Amino acid sequence: MDSSRKVTNDMIPLYYLEVEQKRVFAGALEWPGWCRSGRDEAAAVAALLDYGPRYGRVVAPTGLPFDAPSTVDDFTIVERLPGSGSTDFGAPGAIPAADSRPFDAAELERATAILNAVWQAFDTAAESAAGVALRKGPRGGGRELEEIVAHVYGTDRGFLWRLGRKPPKDIADPAETNAAIRRMMLDGLAAGMRGELPASGPRGGKIWSPRFFVRYVAWHVLDHAWEIEDRAA
Repeated sequence: MDSSRKVTNDMIPLYYLEVEQKRVFAGALEWPGWCRSGRDEAAAVAALLDYGPRYGRVVAPTGLPFDAPSTVDDFTIVERLPGSGSTDFGAPGAIPAADSRPFDAAELERATAILNAVWQAFDTAAESAAGVALRKGPRGGGRELEEIVAHVYGTDRGFLWRLGRKPPKDIADPAETNAAIRRMMLDGLAAGMRGELPASGPRGGKIWSPRFFVRYVAWHVLDHAWEIEDRAA
């Protein structure tokens, strides 16, 4: 099956695997942010299945039709990608072939809706956990809430370089700064749809395709939103 084909709602949902020695990520090609990992392929797919309903709640406000698979047999894996050191460290970095395709207007609107829903899920998780002592990990590790929020804001800021955008100057209110960064991301994605992204970033860094940009940002933000929810419970 050609993983670069255009995915529509009447097609079988397509998934990919990013495989490295110690960790495997499973992700949904048409649902950026729905990406989980495990020690092997079976564990990664099982984790993705387990998080299906949870992801569905995140994207529900978009009104997009999302049906969580009921068994692992519902997953059609169309691409296996080699991982890297970042994969084993815990971050998916391989770029599916389908992400090389440019957005059209309808696809950009859909991706924007998902990205906004993911950002809202993070903001809601952070607001709900305010004043709550987050559970520590088995060895007493884990960032405090303020540190997680600062990390996500700071990483989003850094992601702008991947669209050839220079981050804005800080505003007194960190939330306002981050709102400006999110607007710049969406502007950059729209420029990408029009074929207006530069060949390299302001510092010579690699530019990401708009599809992969949405995929990676959505995964990172949502991963930390779920971290907050789990540790605040």
